[in-house]
Amino acid sequence: MSESIPVIRATDHGTAKLMPDVDRERAWLLTVDGAPQSYVDLDAPTHLEFEYARRLGYVLDTLGEPGRPLDVVHLGGGALTLPRYLTATRPGSRQDVVEADRGLLALVAEHLPLPDGAGITVHAADARAWIEAARDDSADVLIADVFGGSRVPAHLTSLAYAREAERVLRADGVYLANLADAAPFAFLRSQLATFAAVFEELALIAEPGVLRGRRFGNAVLVASHHPVNTAALARRTASDAFPARVEHGPALRDFTGGARPVQDEDAVPSPEPPDGAFGIG
Repeated sequence: MSESIPVIRATDHGTAKLMPDVDRERAWLLTVDGAPQSYVDLDAPTHLEFEYARRLGYVLDTLGEPGRPLDVVHLGGGALTLPRYLTATRPGSRQDVVEADRGLLALVAEHLPLPDGAGITVHAADARAWIEAARDDSADVLIADVFGGSRVPAHLTSLAYAREAERVLRADGVYLANLADAAPFAFLRSQLATFAAVFEELALIAEPGVLRGRRFGNAVLVASHHPVNTAALARRTASDAFPARVEHGPALRDFTGGARPVQDEDAVPSPEPPDGAFGIG
């Protein structure tokens, strides 16, 4: 984009707005209906402005050998922040991005184009439908960052969906999800119970204030059949500008309590966040 002026466009699922960052020459904030969705610096793709995105990045950095290419599926496209990050940190990775909003994809392609040879394929499709049609054992990582407005859609929260995600992942694959909730954590606990029914290992990354029920906030779910490097994750998240805690093992099972897995017929979206809950972190 040659001029640093806002771009506003009606897309399939709302009104998208690209706002230039006055402090970074080619950096942009994407909002949809006023809710922050993505932040991208085209000159520095490894810069992750949102705190939840940094936590997802920390998990990605700990998987396997540093720099090794990965096959990754991203459910939810936004401005393609994490796909750009992986192209920079793990060259040669094959990435599929699934985004239901065709108008949003067109806006991002026009104003925030991907670099040549990025290895990123974008699909205009519903996330669950795409996963249900995907091949078995075809991905190393599946990242779910899907929000309808500011809420995780109900059809991406159920046991049937979790089983489809597990099917698509390889034996050593990792499922990551950006979730959001507040005390008493009915939604978050239900998600932990749902994915614990499918995956052997779970971890949760969130700010202590969120986990103590002091405020609404994001929590990154990590699910796999083999333990991830929670010690390395704990070091990275604790040293962040917005420190977070990594919960796993007995402490996470205690947090989950008596929550039960979610069936399709009982699935509900994540709760509506209070005004001002999401800012740039």
